[in-house]
Amino acid sequence: MRNLVRAFAAVLLLGACALPRGAPIESEILANRGNENPDFAIYEVTRANLNAISHWPATDNVRTFGWIPQQRGQADIIIQPFDKLDLSIWDSEENSLMASPGQKLVDIGNLRVTSNGQIFVPYIGYINVAGQTPDGARRMIEREMLAIVPSAQVQLNVMPGSRGSVSLVGGVSRPGAVPLPEGNFTVLGLISQGGGPEKELRNPQVRLIRGNTTYGTSLQTLYENPSQDTVLRGGDKVALVNDERYFRALGASGEQKIIYFSEDKLSTLDAMSLVGGLAPNRANPQGVLILREYPASAVRGDGTGPNNSWVVFTVDLTSGDGLFSAGRFPIHSGDTVLATESPVNAARTVFGLAGTLIGFSNQFPE
Repeated sequence: MRNLVRAFAAVLLLGACALPRGAPIESEILANRGNENPDFAIYEVTRANLNAISHWPATDNVRTFGWIPQQRGQADIIIQPFDKLDLSIWDSEENSLMASPGQKLVDIGNLRVTSNGQIFVPYIGYINVAGQTPDGARRMIEREMLAIVPSAQVQLNVMPGSRGSVSLVGGVSRPGAVPLPEGNFTVLGLISQGGGPEKELRNPQVRLIRGNTTYGTSLQTLYENPSQDTVLRGGDKVALVNDERYFRALGASGEQKIIYFSEDKLSTLDAMSLVGGLAPNRANPQGVLILREYPASAVRGDGTGPNNSWVVFTVDLTSGDGLFSAGRFPIHSGDTVLATESPVNAARTVFGLAGTLIGFSNQFPE
C-alpha cells in the first residue's frame, strides 16, 4: 500500500500543471511563440518598442467623435427669426402719436421676429432686424421712429427663440433650454449654468449635437485645454454622458471584473492599481499580459502596425525597464489585463500534496 500511495504522488507531480488554479501560467499562453504560423503576435513591452507601438493604428473597440476647437464668435448675440423683442419708446412730445396725454413711455412687447427676419412696429411698418445685434436694431428702429416722433428714444430687449438658445439635454443638475447670453458663450459656461456634472457620472464625456453631426470630447479635456472650449451656436444641444471605455481584469489580480476608465488615459500600471495589484503568493510579476484585438486594417508587415490582429503584450514588473515602460504603455478600451499564475505556486501546491500523501503512506506497512 505504501508503494501504491508513493506511486500516486509521483503521478501527481507529473500532472502538476493540470491542478485547478485561478489563472493560467504564462508559458501556457505563449506556447505558440515559436510556431511558423502563430495564432497571435507577441510583443514584450520595453523602452525599445514603446515609441513604435504608440504610432500603431488605433483599435476600433469604441466609437470616436471629432471635436470643434474654440473659434471666437460674435461679441454680442445676433437677432434671429423667431426671437421676441420688447420695445420701450420714450416720447417727450406734447402731442404724441404714440403716447396718451401725460404719458412719456410706451411699451410695445412680444414682437415676434418673422421667418424672414422682420418685426412690425406701429406707425413705421415692417423692419428687418435679423442679423443685427440688439444695439444695432435699437439704433435702426430709433432712426425710423424719429421721422414721426422727433424726440423718441428707444430701448430694446431680446428674448432668444429656439435658434438663439442652446439645450442641456442631460448629465447636469438642471437640464433645459438656455438662451445665449452673449456671442461667445461656451460649452463650459453652459454646463456651469446647468449646475455642473452629476456626481454619479464616470469620467464625464461631452456630446455636442450641431445640426446632423455629433461631436465629442471629455470634460477633463475642456478643463485642461481652454482652446477646446467650443463657442456655442443657437440650436446646439449638449449632454454629459458616462465614459463607456473599459478593460477586463482576469487571473491572479486583486479583482477579476470589468473596469471602466476613470480618466482619459490609463497606463498598464494605472490598470494594475485599479484592480488591486497582483494577488500575493499566486501571481507571476514577470508575466502580466495585455491581450488586444486590432482591426484587420491595422495589420502591417513593416513594423508600423502589429503583424497579427490578435496581439499579446508581455510586461515584466520585476525589472526597471518593465516598470517604467508599463507606466507609459496605454491600455485601450476592450483590452484584457491578465495576471498569470506563478509556476512556483503550482509546484508548491503539488509538493504540499505529495508530502501529505507520502506522510500518509508511512502509516502503512511495506
